[in-house]
Amino acid sequence: MKYLIAGLGNPGSEYLFTRHNIGFMVLDRLAASQSLSFTTERYGELATLSHRGRKLILLKPSTYMNLSGKAVRYWLQQEKIPIENLLVITDDIALPFGKLRLRTQGSHGGHNGLRNIEELLQTSQYARLRIGIGNEFPKGQQADYVLSPFSEEEQKQLPTILDKAAQAVLSFANVGAVQTMNQFNR
Repeated sequence: MKYLIAGLGNPGSEYLFTRHNIGFMVLDRLAASQSLSFTTERYGELATLSHRGRKLILLKPSTYMNLSGKAVRYWLQQEKIPIENLLVITDDIALPFGKLRLRTQGSHGGHNGLRNIEELLQTSQYARLRIGIGNEFPKGQQADYVLSPFSEEEQKQLPTILDKAAQAVLSFANVGAVQTMNQFNR
């Protein structure tokens, strides 16, 4: 069985450790734990992980956040992966910092990356793992906030959060969304 695990973010060193790139960070952490490296492919960077008889294609789109759907759609089609085996990892300002929330469907909630995926796939019926980045920003400063680096205190907590999110990814592929939600949405 094949899975597409798409971690959302923006390419480029200026975005590397920003809140909006937590999807990339999760995939980097997962790849590093398995001694994998990413290669540059069409519309993104890819790594392939074999886990308990399953093939996980880790995708970091190079299309920028607002056009993430282009990369996700391309790799779903290229690898002939059914939409129920898609997991999108993204930041969420509506969740407290570090909180994980896995859903099998839902709205884009104003997130431009999810909005574009929904538009291009013509459905919101796909799994998404949202990672809380908090919302400690003044009114009208959301864009600056999500494109800013994590605070020093948050950076200390990030390794644990990224490890937990990486475990949720493996669980999603191994036991499915429902059991993973029961374990990680607490």
